[in-house]
Amino acid sequence: MSSPLNLWDVPDHDSPGLRSPDLRPGLAVGFDLDLTLADTRAGIGAVYAALAAESGVAIDTDAVIGRIGPPLEEELGYWFPPEEVPVMAARYRAIYADIAIPATVLMPGAAAALDAVRARGGRVIVVSGKNQADTERTVRYLGLEVDVVAGGLFGADKGTVLREHAAGAYIGDHTGDVDAARAASALAVAVATGAYDSAALTAYGADVVLPDLLAFPEWLGGFRAS
Repeated sequence: MSSPLNLWDVPDHDSPGLRSPDLRPGLAVGFDLDLTLADTRAGIGAVYAALAAESGVAIDTDAVIGRIGPPLEEELGYWFPPEEVPVMAARYRAIYADIAIPATVLMPGAAAALDAVRARGGRVIVVSGKNQADTERTVRYLGLEVDVVAGGLFGADKGTVLREHAAGAYIGDHTGDVDAARAASALAVAVATGAYDSAALTAYGADVVLPDLLAFPEWLGGFRAS
């Protein structure tokens, strides 16, 4: 029986130009924010409820919460005509900090996951689809000790930051996070804590699928340099 894929294995993604994932001391591990490190569901739902009250547009906040991950404008497009999306996006961002951030809590295992990376000599890179200001505010509010914070990126666009900081792996809950890891030639580690369950993340092509971040330290600790 083969051993589980680890950060020092070289995944064959059948794509040119891929480098080997690496987490030797001094390198980095990337993490998504929403529904990976931060439980933003209550806060995001509250912001959309406020938008609904202000605009008079009925918004199903449960549906919104079930789709957390892609860019804000994409979600707003479900509820507002295209010409209104930029205005509503600006309003969303204007009220987000006061409404959503106080309602945000850590995802189970988040702090321990970051501690596990640091214990192995790694650096922590947070790359989120949330705008830069609110990504920084959320990280600060939750007291997360990280080395780099980058916001406003989704899917493969996250790969630029991950490559810049030599991330050996990217951990996230969305299929877009698998795309991010692929774009950075990093190990795609999925956690089934968002819109996609373990089966969907596996089918999409994640290298490793964990039920949540509670499983991350043991998984990381089981690695050995090849």
